[in-house]
Amino acid sequence: MSWNTYYQRKHAIAEVLDNARRDPRSALDTIPNPFTGAGELLAALHYKWMQQLNGRVEVALADTEHSPHGDRVEAVTTAWRRTAATNPALRDVLEHHAEHPVLRAANAQQHRMLALAAGLAEQHEDEHDIARVGQAFLHLLRATPAQAEERSRPGVLRKLIPSR
Repeated sequence: MSWNTYYQRKHAIAEVLDNARRDPRSALDTIPNPFTGAGELLAALHYKWMQQLNGRVEVALADTEHSPHGDRVEAVTTAWRRTAATNPALRDVLEHHAEHPVLRAANAQQHRMLALAAGLAEQHEDEHDIARVGQAFLHLLRATPAQAEERSRPGVLRKLIPSR
């Protein structure tokens, strides 16, 4: 990819996210150049999401390793919520188009990463099982309001996840 193409893509993604702030459902009504279709654009948007999420998860896990009371589930939860809070338009577009074939595979990858990072699954397990665990974790994370969790004792989400 040339620098010219890189900047065109960057500008196009910014334009789509600006449109998504106004109306996430119609953000992909017009596919800007240099993208050739919704699938290619959604893949780029998901890549942007995963870059930010992976970075926050890695930092959170590194901090957890150095904390005497570190909890990987809480670290991953906080990282996901901070990434979502920082990128609401991006999250809205990706959630609105979650059933697109490109995003189904990408979301399964995200689910596996979340399950493994939170310590809810192991690398040697079946990848479909890992993805299901990650998907359940993400549903639980979304269903537990962050405000209620912060007001209560630490580890509320952790208590909702059965131990092995």
